[in-house]
This record gives sequence, C-alpha cells and structure tokens, in this order.
Amino acid sequence: MEQQMNAIELKNISKRFGKVVANDKVNLTVRKGEILSILGENGSGKTTLMNMLSGIYFPDEGQIFVEGREVTISSPKDAFQLGIGMIHQHFKLVDVLTAAENIILGLPGREILDMDTVTGKISELVEKYGFELDPNQKIYEMSVSQKQTVEIIKVLYRGANLLILDEPTAVLTPQETEKLFAVLRNMRADGHSIIIITHKLHEVLSLSDRVAVLRKGKYVGTVDTKSVTAEMLTEMMVGKKVILDIDRPEPVNPQKRLMVQNLTCLNKEGIVTLDHASFEANSGEILGIAGIAGSGQKELLEAIAGLQPVAEGTVTYYPPEGGEELLSTKSAFEIRKLGVRLSFVPEDRLGMGLVASMDMVDNMMLRGYNEGRSFFADRKTPRNLAERIIQQLEVVTPGVSTPVRRLSGGNVQKVLVGREIASRPTVLMVAYPVRGLDINSSYTIYNLLNEQKKQGAAVLCVGEDLDVLLELCDRILVLCGGSVSGIVDARTTTKEEIGLLMTKTGKEERHE
Repeated sequence: MEQQMNAIELKNISKRFGKVVANDKVNLTVRKGEILSILGENGSGKTTLMNMLSGIYFPDEGQIFVEGREVTISSPKDAFQLGIGMIHQHFKLVDVLTAAENIILGLPGREILDMDTVTGKISELVEKYGFELDPNQKIYEMSVSQKQTVEIIKVLYRGANLLILDEPTAVLTPQETEKLFAVLRNMRADGHSIIIITHKLHEVLSLSDRVAVLRKGKYVGTVDTKSVTAEMLTEMMVGKKVILDIDRPEPVNPQKRLMVQNLTCLNKEGIVTLDHASFEANSGEILGIAGIAGSGQKELLEAIAGLQPVAEGTVTYYPPEGGEELLSTKSAFEIRKLGVRLSFVPEDRLGMGLVASMDMVDNMMLRGYNEGRSFFADRKTPRNLAERIIQQLEVVTPGVSTPVRRLSGGNVQKVLVGREIASRPTVLMVAYPVRGLDINSSYTIYNLLNEQKKQGAAVLCVGEDLDVLLELCDRILVLCGGSVSGIVDARTTTKEEIGLLMTKTGKEERHE
C-alpha cells in the first residue's frame, strides 16, 4: 500500500564527479500530495540529487520509481513527460516576451498560433491556485515574485504533478513569501507533490509535511515536521549540536564613520537607480540593508566603494584617528587604502569575485597587486591567509593549490568573504555574505561579522533573510525603488514592518 502512496521513490542513487562522491546510495520517497523539504549543508548533494530527478544529470547507480514504476530520466524532456518540473533559483525567462509567450516557449505543435486559448488556460491555472499574474505582461516589467510565478505556471502548464523548487524564497519579501506558501498549500490540496530545497529552517517548519536530510552526500533520514525542532534538524544536518542564537553584542562607544547625503546614481540609460539616499553608519555597529532585489543595494555599496559613478550627493568618511575624507571624489583604490572595504558576493561568484582558474593563494594575491607589493616574490603571506581561511571557515578543498572552480558554490563564497574580512577594515560592506550557505557556515560568517563589530568596524550588511537581519543587526535601513523608505531599530521592529517598507512607494524616512 505504501508503494501506491509514493509519487517518487529513489533507491540507492549514487553520483560521482571524478573522485568526488556527490550522492552515495541515497534513498528517498516523496508522497502524493505532500510538501517535502530537503535540508543539508553545502556540498551535501541536495541540488545534485534534484538535478538527477529533473533530468539534468544521470545517476551512476540506483533506480528511480514514479508511482511505483521504474523509469529512466536522461533529459529534462523525459522528466516533463513523467510530470516532474524544476523551478531553478535563477529564472530561465526571455525578458522581451510576455508571460504567456514564455510559458509556451519550446512546446511542440501549433498551439502557439492561438494565444487566446493559451491565455485562457493560464488564467484557469492562476485562478485555481491563487496566483497573481497578467499573462500579457512583459517579463522585463515584472518583479522577482512575478517572474517566479511565471516559472511555476510554466511547469504546471506542461502537466507537472511534482514540482521541485530551489531556494524559492531567497529574494522574496515576507508578504510575497506568504503568498507563495498559500499557493503551494493550494497545490498540495489539489494532489501535487512539492519538493523544496531551502536553508531557512523556520520556513521548513511552517510549510513542509516532512523533511529529508542529507549529510556529505549520504541520506541521514526523513522526519515528520510536526515532531522536530530547528535544533534537531540542524543536528541531523551537521552531525553535532549547533547553537542557533545569533550573538548580538551592544555597540560599544559608537562613533560616526560614514555619512551619506543625498547619494544619487544613474545607470547607462540615465535611469535613476539610487535616489537621494541619506544615512549614517557608526563604528561598532552592524547596519543592515534590506530591500527587494534591485532596489539600489548594489549601487549604494558600489558608490561608497568608488566603483559606481555618483550623479549627486556626497559620501564622507570619518577615520578613527580623526578628521574627515570626502570619498565621493576619490578612486576605488584610494578608498580601499583608507580602510573602507567592500565584499560583494554576487550571483556570479566566479565571474565577479574570484578568478576560477586560479588557486586560493593567487586569489588572495589579487587584492595586493594594485597596492604595488611584490607578491610575485612573496607568496608566503597570501598562502598563510588562504590556510587560515580554510581552517577558520572550514573550506572543503584538497588544498590551497586547488583551482577555485573545483570548489562548491558555498566554499567559493567562504573564500570570497574571508578574504575581505581578513583585511581588518574600519568600514566593512558585505552583500549577501551567506547567500547559498548552509546553517553551520552561515553562523560562522555571522560570528566573523560580530568580531569586526567588536573590533570597532562599521559593518554594512545587505541581506536577503529578514529573520537574520533582525537578529544580527543593530539598525536596518530599508530601500524601496532606490529610495530610503525607513531606518528602524532592529531590536524593536518586526518582519512585517520591514516588509511593508520594502514595498512602500513614498520616500519618507523614519529614524528610530
């Protein structure tokens, strides 16, 4: 009888990449009409396992059963024919097409000639599950949440009964997350099976029916969500007890380090991306920066760091030894020499942050070339730094001489953040420092940021997870459409209040 209840069953699935074993004899079941969360540290094999289910990879060993029947999935097309669809973290949409055109893109047949029928079918799905979507809206006019909706409807339109979502709430506001969860619950009630890969334990506990845990490529077990706590799940993931409370020491003798006044930036087309932003950042505090993706976070940090032209306004730096320096007239190199550091963790970590073909030592050296040091003669200092980062951040690598491209995304990120923190800046700006990191690695980064705070650095932290910003930061600056919509006390504000500020249209500032 149990076999009938399973939508999907994986038996002894293994996948290797050279000598690296990504999945080692994994057994997993997904029941009909349930939401299953998959948890695991970085490099535990979660995404690899789901990529085999969705036809991107092919298993080296093991069997896959769909509704009790053994199947072979050798391409995404095979997966679609079996009713399996995956919504990836980075959307695969064509910006200049409408939602409806993207949804039917690549489908066989003459259906594309009758867009009225297509739009009608999409509208039925929208109404049935509680989505909010205009089928005729262009992708480039949409918010991140709307684009995600298009991706979900795209797989439903193709007849998917099992949906796999990879970090679906990473860039959503709390309100958008709740809307998504309501839709997923409606789909579950209609008999769909849903698998979610996420690092947010509170979401796992509030949404899923069961949780499957992977550790270092092996299957640890599946538990009923109602019978576990966040601490129990973390222990299953890492194999030891982990304290989940983020330490938040009170700021000691805060001094003004940065004053940003009416900072305005334009993109290449002359469109305003940052609109008269004003705030102060103090030593010994963490100032969180929240906002929907594309609200001006990147432009703000890059303008302070001298990497983005400033159309209007000023950035003034107040060194610990006294005096003041106008940063908005200086080059990025001059700003770095003053101790103002930017560690931006982009989506393309290897494209923007590190050089993939270089090893860790060479990537450490990159920061010194512009400073005129003879790093070609001195490889000892960057090697020591690389070894310290490996040890302190538990970077999984065969050694400092391994090319960075061979590391997992999470380990690449540790190298990127660790390199900047190691420079002991007076102002440290980090963007998405724990993006894609597991809970254990994330807490290591939070502790490092707190260490910088205790040492008197002014820390500016752009984050996606509001729960983390509320626990980690002293104050939170909220951006909406390039404007500062509020600055709130992280100890007294709520997630809902920040969510409203993230979608607010006015420029009214509120300081607490």
